Amino acid sequence: MKVGVSILGIFVADTAYMARRMPAIGETIIGSGFSVGPGGKGSNQAVAAARAGSPVTFISRLGRDTFGDMALRTYAEAGVTTKIVQMDDLPTGAAFIYVNDQNGENAIIVYPGAAGAIDVGDVEAARETIEASRVFVTQLEQPAAAAQRALEIARAAGVTTVFNPAPAEPFSESIYPLSDYFVPNETEAAAIVGFSLSSHDDITRAGDALLARGGKAALITLGARGVLYHTREQSVLVPAMAPGPVIDTTGAGDAFVGGFSAALARGLAPVDAVRFGCATAGIAVTRRGTAPAMPTLAEIEAFLAQSAAA
Repeated sequence: MKVGVSILGIFVADTAYMARRMPAIGETIIGSGFSVGPGGKGSNQAVAAARAGSPVTFISRLGRDTFGDMALRTYAEAGVTTKIVQMDDLPTGAAFIYVNDQNGENAIIVYPGAAGAIDVGDVEAARETIEASRVFVTQLEQPAAAAQRALEIARAAGVTTVFNPAPAEPFSESIYPLSDYFVPNETEAAAIVGFSLSSHDDITRAGDALLARGGKAALITLGARGVLYHTREQSVLVPAMAPGPVIDTTGAGDAFVGGFSAALARGLAPVDAVRFGCATAGIAVTRRGTAPAMPTLAEIEAFLAQSAAA
């Protein structure tokens, strides 16, 4: 019997700087805050899915260093099972994150470090883990060839696949038909389809374009506008929700993917899983920091119940 979620991705140590704006080239400005914590899209998604109530295995590489130790502590605290190779010759990755202290918007530079060396061999070594899971998730922070091979293994084993094409790196067209759920944000979707997503008609047209490439369902995350769940039979815009003011949108997309995948693994219908993912992200953006910001299953269910009652 297949259970839980397996995720291929990277860990990086997030170094987050808060300020009113980004500095210009050659300029130095004074910031309003700083933090160091666990990050990386796949890692954030694994923590989010585990805290949202699903068994999770995270597949990756780390350096044998202080940041690698941070990653392992993060997974132990969140209850994430790991299938990780630790390397002596490459460091654990890191990310520079600028957070606008007025509205929570962010800009990010990622160096994958050891996880940039993830290859098809790592995926083959994790074959049994992928095949035993109910849902498999991957992105593009590790090499695309590894992501594609993992999706092929999952598809052949009848595992539900979630592909998050982030960051917006090139990938093979053959990934689309391997993706049960193709989950870009609006910027990534616009880059793929070649037009901006300004109106609802633009968003649904982008969903149609993604389906035409072979995906079974397109989920386009739209920030404050919510998430479009789009298939050939159904198109639903699920609104964004949050229990308070937005403080930091870093990791919001990862919170959504993790919560959505955990909900699918627990057997929720797709639109209900999207709503669960929106609630997961909505709580996360009202908190500072990526991994500690991910809410628990009890918090998500309480928020959904409160939202339904309202």
